[in-house]
Amino acid sequence: MVKARLDSYSISVHKRWTDRGQTQRMVMMRVGIAMIQGARHEHYQAIKQASMEMQQEVEVIELRKAEQVDSSIDGLILPGGESTTMRIASLSESLLEGLFDWMTKYPNRPVLGTCAGAILLAKPTQDRERFIDVDIDRNAYGRQKFSFEADVEVTLETPEQSANTEFELTRDKFNHKPLPMDNQVVGSKSEQFPGVFIRAPKFIQDSVKCQPIAHLSHEIVGVLQGEKLALTFHPELTGDRRFHRWLISRIMDAKQ
Repeated sequence: MVKARLDSYSISVHKRWTDRGQTQRMVMMRVGIAMIQGARHEHYQAIKQASMEMQQEVEVIELRKAEQVDSSIDGLILPGGESTTMRIASLSESLLEGLFDWMTKYPNRPVLGTCAGAILLAKPTQDRERFIDVDIDRNAYGRQKFSFEADVEVTLETPEQSANTEFELTRDKFNHKPLPMDNQVVGSKSEQFPGVFIRAPKFIQDSVKCQPIAHLSHEIVGVLQGEKLALTFHPELTGDRRFHRWLISRIMDAKQ
């Protein structure tokens, strides 16, 4: 009887420690998205799909106030939009200042900035040092009608998806449903990426002092500096989640 109780206790303890180990191996992470303007809802769906592809649980935090941008945020997404409008729209809740403070305080936490998000990384405010060492020209391709799609060559090492997913787009609490994307490129091992350029900025080519990771022909359209990844195109408007998987993988590495 005593032996049976001891065996039962041993199994119970072993199970608790096994469960604890499994919990520790599942790295919990929180990704914040600046909900100011642009394809922020599409970024939300993209990071959720990327988390499913990597079999990694991710809590996505919609950031609307500076007070939300705290130490619990493990990684950040700065969506596209119109950078001047974004600066004005964020004034009432000081969101941009909160984001810049967070990036300054936690330089080793990853950030993905797309289109106008890349502008914010290169040109935060006059009294702040830029987060990526490159000059950038707003709306360099012209007006909306000159927007285009083109293959981009990507040299950034990104994790492959570890699971096939069928992802259903869902409406948020404001009844917004993200745009449907063509999923045929998801999981592609090709260096080519379907770039979507919408009133896109341009990096001033001879000013680039960080690592180029994406090219449109001979033009640099993506750069990496430390844990800051800046793209002049919109990866969230495609079905290819490799850049969102990059963000998750960098968080996982930092938390291990």
